[in-house]
Amino acid sequence: MWAMGREGEEVAELVAQFERAHPGVRVRVQQLPWSAAHEKLLTAFVGETLPDVAQLGNTWLSELEALGALEPLDAALERSQVVDARDYFPGIWATNVVGGATVGIPWYVDTRLLFYRRDLLAAAGYAEVPTTWETWRESLVAVARRAGPAQFAVFLPVNEFEQLLTLALSEPEPLLRDGGRWGNFRSASFGRALTYYLDLFRRQLAPVASETQLANVWDELGRGTFAFMIHGPWSIGELRRRLPAAQQGAWATAPMPGPRGPGAGIAGGSSLVLFRTGGGARRARLGWQLIEHLSTPAAQRRFFQLTGNLPPRRASWNDGALAADPAVAAFRSQLERARQAPAVPQWERIMQELRLSSERAVHQVRPSTTDAELAQIVADTCAELDERVDELLRKRRWMLARQEAR
Repeated sequence: MWAMGREGEEVAELVAQFERAHPGVRVRVQQLPWSAAHEKLLTAFVGETLPDVAQLGNTWLSELEALGALEPLDAALERSQVVDARDYFPGIWATNVVGGATVGIPWYVDTRLLFYRRDLLAAAGYAEVPTTWETWRESLVAVARRAGPAQFAVFLPVNEFEQLLTLALSEPEPLLRDGGRWGNFRSASFGRALTYYLDLFRRQLAPVASETQLANVWDELGRGTFAFMIHGPWSIGELRRRLPAAQQGAWATAPMPGPRGPGAGIAGGSSLVLFRTGGGARRARLGWQLIEHLSTPAAQRRFFQLTGNLPPRRASWNDGALAADPAVAAFRSQLERARQAPAVPQWERIMQELRLSSERAVHQVRPSTTDAELAQIVADTCAELDERVDELLRKRRWMLARQEAR
């Protein structure tokens, strides 16, 4: 089994439980750094040295499936008494279905939502975080009015794409069209999300800065440099470790607001997969049983205790530390509305184009930018994105056209 980062260390306890339940079976866990994992997977595919079971970031699933490296799991799912697709958050499960086949089982989930200073929001006249874009922006304006020099309402690091993507997923139109063949960034939906995002910089509610310009976001939230940030579940542990006891009641989490009500979120995380290794039926059967073992609610709750990673099954949230933790509750709500990103192998490159294009757009915006000028910046950025994304998808269109012609 290959596992990445800290997960590769902490899964050892759960693997040992599996080995005790299967006398004579030994599972070798190899830990890979995230920075080298993608290249090592592709190299192992070419060299036919892939492991039986592996952890994959769910944005990699479509790429490995396109190579023919992943074992379809639908037949095993039909027989399973452990893994029940209906118990998983639907947006998370959808990321594991590629081309109509289930090729992975969600292992842990990641989505982004609001971390905020409840005391600063309350001082601005708001008892809780508003649920729509318009009312949230009004609350940000109220917070900014009370802010001191070099303080802002919200931090949206310009070197990241996740914040804009989170906003865009709350709009109804997809980011790609025609089965993932073309970009759809000139849609009205993405235009509204980008306009809202850029307007926060125009109003000087967010600094034009990257995360690398801060020592760390958690201490800066504690200092009141900003009152809101859009971050993931690992920030719960960071804030509890870094902020003093007197400030532990000053921060909270909240689901993302949306255009007309509670917003959607990124359906991120990692999945467990079986590779087509040619290792025989027994190894494939044991590999699936290991995935089942790691997918039980008890194992997922223990994995949360070990790593802080959130489980993808609703049953895993029903008791224990997860059910009792108020900071985690907002993630449960957000995960019910998490939306799948387009399942195309080029998705990570597309998101880098989104990051670069949106950063250029942010640097074009000034407090004096008029609505008409902002609309032109949005139109130009969306057109540029479609052009670049269409080029990235050129080979995909060619391959799909060949398949359809057969």
